[in-house]
Amino acid sequence: MKHYTYMPKGVCSVQIDFDLEDGKLHNVSFTGGCNGNLKAIGLLVEGKDAKEISSILRGNDCKMRGTSCADQFSKAIDEVLASN
Repeated sequence: MKHYTYMPKGVCSVQIDFDLEDGKLHNVSFTGGCNGNLKAIGLLVEGKDAKEISSILRGNDCKMRGTSCADQFSKAIDEVLASN
C-alpha cells in the first residue's frame, strides 16, 4: 500500500491524504474543510476503485469556486494514477 498526500487549491481543506493499493482507495482523510461531509466521503470511497471515484467526483463545484474538496480529490487521484 502506498500513501499519498495532496495539497488542494481553491478550497477550504488544506490537505488530502489517502492510500492506494491495487487501484483501490483506502484511509482517505481531509484536513480542514467541512469535517462531517469530508469524513463521509472517506467512508464512502473506502475500498472503491480509484478511477471510478475520480470520475464520479470530478467537476463537483462548491460555492461557485469552479472546484470543491471532492473535485480536488479527483485531481489528486488522477495525478497519482498518471504517475504510476
